[in-house]
Amino acid sequence: MNYRVIDKEKYYRSGVFRHFTEDCKCSTSMTARIDVTNLVEYSKITDTKFYINFLYILSKVLNSRDDYKMGYLWQSEELICYDRINPIQYVFHDDTETCTPVYTTYYEEYEVFYRNAVKDVENAKQTREYRLDMMNHPNWFDASYISWLSYDSLNVELPDGYLHFAPIVNWGKYREENGRLMMPVSVRLNHAIADGFLVANVYRLIEKEINLL
Repeated sequence: MNYRVIDKEKYYRSGVFRHFTEDCKCSTSMTARIDVTNLVEYSKITDTKFYINFLYILSKVLNSRDDYKMGYLWQSEELICYDRINPIQYVFHDDTETCTPVYTTYYEEYEVFYRNAVKDVENAKQTREYRLDMMNHPNWFDASYISWLSYDSLNVELPDGYLHFAPIVNWGKYREENGRLMMPVSVRLNHAIADGFLVANVYRLIEKEINLL
């Protein structure tokens, strides 16, 4: 885990950062549908898992811009930017109707990421424990697939005053709309380090990656 410390006085969002860490601590979130038709077709042609393929694209997008890799060290009150952030995916157990968090490392090489992500899922299926270890995994972001519903909106609440800068991303079941497969995706970011443009940009970058397939 490597990071660099950001000079808060020279930070390009310094005014916004001060306001949303001192005057009005809050998050900003959005839900939108994205066209995943090409990704579904790619997954079928290559006989790979759509879920893991989307997780890779999401991780690639969030690692492409420093704004999505920010962190806060409350002990020293330092704003930092990680070199890399990794996804916490989840495995659902039908028999107990519970889930197990899975820490998966992001690799830029698709084949390496895919192979390790699938292995992580298989290992997690052997346990029923809810092992969240955020203290030792500060540069991991929450990536949760809600496979049972093609929802219209979703909101994640965090305690007031808690400067949690890691992205929280959820996505649901895709459905056909006008001949295309559309999937709801929800993105939550702390308002101190992101605004509407940066949240919306996540969707734009995801769709750009999908269209490149």
